[in-house]
Amino acid sequence: MADDSLKNRVVLVVDDEERMAHFVRLNLEQDGFQVVEAYRGLDAIQKMRDSMPDLILLDVMMPDIDGFEALQMIREFSSVPVIMLTAKGEEEDKVRGLELGADDYITKPFSPRELSSRVKAVMRRAEMGTASPTHEMIDVDEHLKLDFGKREVWVDGKIVKLRPTEYRLLYHLVQNAGWVLTYDQLLAKVWGYEYRDEPHYVRLYINYLRQKLEPDLANPRYIFTERGVGYRFVDFKREKNSQKLSEEG
Repeated sequence: MADDSLKNRVVLVVDDEERMAHFVRLNLEQDGFQVVEAYRGLDAIQKMRDSMPDLILLDVMMPDIDGFEALQMIREFSSVPVIMLTAKGEEEDKVRGLELGADDYITKPFSPRELSSRVKAVMRRAEMGTASPTHEMIDVDEHLKLDFGKREVWVDGKIVKLRPTEYRLLYHLVQNAGWVLTYDQLLAKVWGYEYRDEPHYVRLYINYLRQKLEPDLANPRYIFTERGVGYRFVDFKREKNSQKLSEEG
């Protein structure tokens, strides 16, 4: 049954196998989405400008430009959510797509239920990313300052650009500073319940955050690994209170 809340949402499906594109279109339309098809990478760029989709399903293997090249071109002018369609077992393709700015990937072959679940989850995350959870300016220390209201992260006085998923991950870590968040907790909060069996997402995006925030990757100052459990953000409030008491004493 179609969901009325999705009837105005547009999904651009890009796959050079027309039969696959039709299969995806049929299943998404049953869920209430409007679907536009493209069978080449360059054609997808043009149709994206014309249809202004809410999400793009982008196949990796295409004859003119591949999905990675198309994704790079898209990211030059748009932050629209992109889900990559990858061949089974191609781990390098998955990682490369995420590094280039994809929001998720689906491995072929996939079921209609998995497709719909992933599309809806990515759309939810995109909508959540537009909300300002708090207007509090947070001074972690002299090197790192956070303003979640303005969606700004400052490292050594310069703004650092974070992807929406990196931003959400950092927000939940900071809001629970000093406490260990498990893989399952982070997956549920940042990606959604559908991703409970995807712990590599957490590891990959923690690495992205560390590359942007940490002065020394070999000796993290802010994000600590609790091996086999999850991650913990430095308890900066406690450290500041201890420093204040020491100065007063």
